[in-house]
Amino acid sequence: MNTKKWLAVGTCVSVMGMFSACSDDESPITPPAPGPTSSAVVAPGSSDAVPPASSSVDNPTPSSAVVPTSSAAGPAPTSSSNPEDTVLNADATYMGVSEIMYNAANGSALEWVEVYIKSGPDINDMLGNNLRLDGAVSFSFPPGSLKKGQYVIVTNDVNLFKQTYPSLPASCKVYGPWDNDPKTGVVAKLVNEGDVVEVKLKGEGDVSAAFSNEPPWPSLADGKGRTLVYKGSGSEASANSWGPSAIENGNPCVGDDKVLDATTIRLNEIKPYDLGVSDGWVEIYNYGDAPVDVKGWELESKRKDKKWTVGGANTVVPAKGFLVLESSDAVFGEGLYLSDNGDEVYLYEVAAGTRTGKETSLMIAAGKQSSGVVDLPGGTTAQGAMASETKGQANSALKAGPIFISEIHYHENEQDLNDVEFLELVNKGTENVTLVESVNNTPQGWKIEGVNMEFKAGDVIPAGGKMVLFGDSLSSKEALLRARFSIAESVPIRFYAGKLSNRGETIAIKKPYSFMEKNGIKQWFYEISDATLYSDRWPNLYEADGKGKSLNRKDFTTMGYGYAVWEAAAPTPGK
Repeated sequence: MNTKKWLAVGTCVSVMGMFSACSDDESPITPPAPGPTSSAVVAPGSSDAVPPASSSVDNPTPSSAVVPTSSAAGPAPTSSSNPEDTVLNADATYMGVSEIMYNAANGSALEWVEVYIKSGPDINDMLGNNLRLDGAVSFSFPPGSLKKGQYVIVTNDVNLFKQTYPSLPASCKVYGPWDNDPKTGVVAKLVNEGDVVEVKLKGEGDVSAAFSNEPPWPSLADGKGRTLVYKGSGSEASANSWGPSAIENGNPCVGDDKVLDATTIRLNEIKPYDLGVSDGWVEIYNYGDAPVDVKGWELESKRKDKKWTVGGANTVVPAKGFLVLESSDAVFGEGLYLSDNGDEVYLYEVAAGTRTGKETSLMIAAGKQSSGVVDLPGGTTAQGAMASETKGQANSALKAGPIFISEIHYHENEQDLNDVEFLELVNKGTENVTLVESVNNTPQGWKIEGVNMEFKAGDVIPAGGKMVLFGDSLSSKEALLRARFSIAESVPIRFYAGKLSNRGETIAIKKPYSFMEKNGIKQWFYEISDATLYSDRWPNLYEADGKGKSLNRKDFTTMGYGYAVWEAAAPTPGK
């Protein structure tokens, strides 16, 4: 993770983790005035290749000897059919992640990441340009070149990788193992539940590639013999940009990888049952141009470890239409009972008694309300609890609040030594929100996914009030932060342990809902108060990417997914 943070104190520059280099004088400086400074999816066996990715990210901070340096603002982005596929500087080198094996089949310990140059000039010396992996795993590339069109592998076990893939292209470079986990002292592991792999060039994140074993990520990449393959467009932090490899065990060091073709069927909305009452239902949507009969398809609950086969008389989903299956209907042969603790539900296509690999999935949020999928500008989707049930109809907004993410300063201005990243939260409700809940007489703090934060006793956001969160390396500098940003004493400041990605990631505010205890260990389930998957390639928001501005929320009627609810504006934490 990039830990370069700055806070100017008088004439002394404080570097995060290096405060001893500065004077002990903590007299605040005069706060400066706010303001800016200067997929192509194909069927297995098809000859149609996934086109080369044209998207890229800003701020490569390249070596002038190898990668041309861009201006502070950069040229205007090129046009694209996908708003997140833009080339901000055609002369700079942008990295990409094209394939990930995070959970191999048959209990194999093999893990690997495929890296390539997405656009721009070759890299003559990877070590000299400080090319490295960060985030879920760490690795610094050795001396050597990387050419456009060439793919390299970084793995946890080089010998096992070469045994698994004995026929690699001559141009394939295999590196590893990646660094040891400092907590365990052994080679680090990609966590199956999900994480983010960052590829960095000269110390700046050029791409943040996410992976996960939860919906809507493809289950075939979770120990079932497939890899995650980047489809060639969209943000690498979004599940919509990835698919399961068409080839068993993946296809390392080979471009134009194919992914399994997708079904036009979508699990669109699911209502869990109320305790002891058979009132739940499953809504299926068909976005294709032809009706689809889902008779014989399998619905599976991961949390309950139970499967149902769809049957009965009415199993056809009309083109551009809906099919609602009641939990008590004979289509399931028995009642369909899904818990209000939340669930991971999958619907698999079955032909001749065998799953074809086509699937659709939905994460059911904890709570009594239904959960569903909403479409976002740019052709992406988001999942979550619904603000209102829309059984048999198009979904509306996701349920959100009362605590919202109101500002994200995810990439500080490198030219302003006073600038630091932060998150701002706002309470849009009419009552104070205590961020530690008592669930069955058991206290549990709210959490923020993405920055590794759990709130503690005494953390409260007053009605209509705000809270500002900074990185915990600045936890001893609260007075300076208040002076720098003119944050009133009435606005609480707290500190998180993680780091906001400069490229984009999921940030979610989670409220404890319930828990289950087994062998003395509690498993907690959470409601989502707000969430976003921000991106440095959101159209018209490029000034928030290291150019002095931040993402400011302008719409609180739904969750913070999608660029339409944000605008780029001067940082105003706590105001």
